[in-house]
Amino acid sequence: MSLGVLNNIAAMYAENNLNQTQSSLQNTLTQLSSGSRINSGSDDAAGLAVADDLQANEAALTQSSQNATSGVSLLQTADGALSQVNNLLNRAVTLATEASNGTLNSNQVSAANQEYQNILGEIGNIGSTTNFNSNAVFSNTATNIVVSDGTSSGTTTFADTIGALTTASVGEAPGATTTTLGTATAITNPTATSSSSSVASTATFAALATGSTLSGAFSVAVGSGTAVTGTITSGSTLASAVSQLNTAFTAASAGVVASVGTGANAGKLVLTGPVAASSNLVLTGTSLSATAASTSTTGATQGGVDFTAASVSTLTAATAQTVLTSVTSAIGDVAYQRGVIGADVNQLNAAANVASSESVNLTSASSSVMSTDYGQATSDMAKFQVLSQTGISALAQANSVQQEVLKLLQ
Repeated sequence: MSLGVLNNIAAMYAENNLNQTQSSLQNTLTQLSSGSRINSGSDDAAGLAVADDLQANEAALTQSSQNATSGVSLLQTADGALSQVNNLLNRAVTLATEASNGTLNSNQVSAANQEYQNILGEIGNIGSTTNFNSNAVFSNTATNIVVSDGTSSGTTTFADTIGALTTASVGEAPGATTTTLGTATAITNPTATSSSSSVASTATFAALATGSTLSGAFSVAVGSGTAVTGTITSGSTLASAVSQLNTAFTAASAGVVASVGTGANAGKLVLTGPVAASSNLVLTGTSLSATAASTSTTGATQGGVDFTAASVSTLTAATAQTVLTSVTSAIGDVAYQRGVIGADVNQLNAAANVASSESVNLTSASSSVMSTDYGQATSDMAKFQVLSQTGISALAQANSVQQEVLKLLQ
């Protein structure tokens, strides 16, 4: 190798290696100080994407567990209130039994009625004043408790309803909710428009009702070409159906494109052929059907004794037996209502436990991707520190060797 001073190649090599070593050492120190293996997208782009998705799921599940716990607290508030109602009704049983005894005089029966009226009033107060987070508890309207992992397919909504509690309705429990599936309606082949050398042939299916889904299959050909079958899985939305059809058409190079109509064709499935003469679309064998959206209906409320009725609104010797029967019935209704609430509590507790378990597992999965392996990182640090020292020494030697050329000029 000839001697020269224009470029110190050895020094350049040493400097380049030293820069790489310093960059690796800095990255290792960042991992050690942050505890995270991935501190930027350049560290591991795919790993960062996976970890971010997992952390989003984890955040949703953590909050979902809290949502379910809040729902449990709401239901337990109602159960505690109904427990007091049960105590009041048991006292009313004692009063009605006492008033029905012929040994009491009118003043004593009147005194029993006074306490009976206080009991009815207090039951009404419990129903109207029991709140959870400033919301009425005994509202007979559904409270939606959402448990989700952050995706639409992983979201469950629990609609828990607590019946009304008034003097006119003690022990009311909401009726069961029934879901009725929508009917399926056959879709016939649409008539395709004619094509030309400048306008594509199109076929537009009938519009779908809001919330409807598609299913079935049909075949379509361009002119005299080979027919291609497009299949739509049951329960597909219009957008999903378009995606499935385009996948089939693209795979077969059919030259047909499915789309969701716009303007006057909004809400319709539209097929478009290529722009060429004699390329009219030919549809055959259509077996598509549109299924209407499901509907949910809540049945009539169960139980609920009306203590505003004349026969039981006042406790007298004459009404004592009727009051006793009604109070006993109300106790049974309240017990049933508490049973429904208890079942809902168990369901939400199970949902909270599942969400918590999933959150822990996702945290573990995210940690395995993101966390620094300290054993590996400390070994790398020791290696890069040695390489840094040797690199600096090598650079110094390379610079000093270059200066030896001066000796030739002496």
